[in-house]
Amino acid sequence: MARRAWRGAALVATVSVVGLLGACTTTVGGLPKPERPDISKVSGLEITQGESGAKPGVPDAALPVENGDGGEMDRLAVNTLADVEEYWTQQLPMNFGGRRFEPVKRLISYDSGGTSVDVCRTNTAGVANAFYCSLDDSIAWDRGELLPMLNDSFGPMSVVTVLAHETGHAVQYKLGDASGITTNTPTIIKEQQADCYAGNFFRWIAEGNSKHFRLSTGPGLNQVLATMFFIRDAAGTSAEKQGAHGSAFDRVAAFQFGFAGDPKRCAQINETEIKSRITQQTFSPDDESKGQLPVAERKSLDALESSLRDAYKQTGAAPPAFKEGLGDCPDVEKTTSPAAYCPSTNQVSLDLAELTRIGSVPKKGQTGGLGDFAAFAEIASRFALSIQKATGYPLDGPAAGLRTACLTGAWAGTTTKPTSRLRLSAGDLDEAVAELLADKSLVAADVNGAVVPSGFARVEAFRDGFFDGDKGVCTRKYS
Repeated sequence: MARRAWRGAALVATVSVVGLLGACTTTVGGLPKPERPDISKVSGLEITQGESGAKPGVPDAALPVENGDGGEMDRLAVNTLADVEEYWTQQLPMNFGGRRFEPVKRLISYDSGGTSVDVCRTNTAGVANAFYCSLDDSIAWDRGELLPMLNDSFGPMSVVTVLAHETGHAVQYKLGDASGITTNTPTIIKEQQADCYAGNFFRWIAEGNSKHFRLSTGPGLNQVLATMFFIRDAAGTSAEKQGAHGSAFDRVAAFQFGFAGDPKRCAQINETEIKSRITQQTFSPDDESKGQLPVAERKSLDALESSLRDAYKQTGAAPPAFKEGLGDCPDVEKTTSPAAYCPSTNQVSLDLAELTRIGSVPKKGQTGGLGDFAAFAEIASRFALSIQKATGYPLDGPAAGLRTACLTGAWAGTTTKPTSRLRLSAGDLDEAVAELLADKSLVAADVNGAVVPSGFARVEAFRDGFFDGDKGVCTRKYS
């Protein structure tokens, strides 16, 4: 029944939940006191709910563009590149010993479905892409298909995301040795750095410094992270493959490092760091299911329950029982769906039909499921509430939501162990990211289903648990 094993050396830290909650009830000598995040903020910025996108009434930038049509997509691209140029003109000297930022020499627009042009030794016919070319120091974008699709699906800040990433590659090229990038540097390192540099730029926008754009740190930033999810590598892609950009879990992490840090932090992304945290993996050759299990089958639920009991056994808490069907619970304000925890009975109740829907993989052109691991994580989040109750933590409020996301991440980390009956497979963590970015994410919700408003904070808490759950981070940081 076991899910397929983690292959290769991409993940070197196998997480245990030993002592997961003990650090809050016992003083441990020499253990640094972590900074407790302000749950009303995102990396120190207030969580805002305002509009994101182009600032009204601001004249368009006037950068020269080759082959442009002057339409909406070209204006959006040019305004982005003008602002990102201003950002790096300020930041490069401040962070890299006075180095000046030389603007990209050529900006090229094309229509992948129209008349083709040759850019960077590539014919643009059918190339729905955006890219930086070091051969002639240019940035090119497809105004015909790619940019409209991003804008229609995720809003204008998704276009800003992609072009900020491409400018990140220009920064690498212009920094040279200071970026740690050479011709032999694996693609995954270059792409993670560029995602991080995009995060730097978005922090600048969120702080109100951009001439053309504004960004709310609530729904606006959530949409940016959703864009990072959309442009992830396909499940099963090797991180060592030429052209690999990273899984959603890894790309969002790099963006968040940039948003919370400075450009020097991004330049520190190197092979050592990548080997320590990249989770991207290939499918096992004998994994005929491609990592997808039937969520509602008894053997799947038994394996999940076994993995959860094993993950939290060191806490000494009595594990909750699983119960099919949602019902009333006298000590909660609202019964959550598709899984719920009732403190008075210590039961996790399950809506198997809805969990099956969430656990399905949507077919092309259809909406619906997120994948089996998203459904399993929702059940795990309700199980994690029972652990919090047993160890004296409140089950309602934003802190409980973040603690739940972190503890769920800690459980996910234990599924990398060979002894776990439920094994992490390629694409599983991306399914978790998709769930965490959903408006009604249960993984980052309290016992009543109140969701932490910031998707950024939800993903960060889950990642904290995944990598550092064995160090008691979930209750020290999110108490």
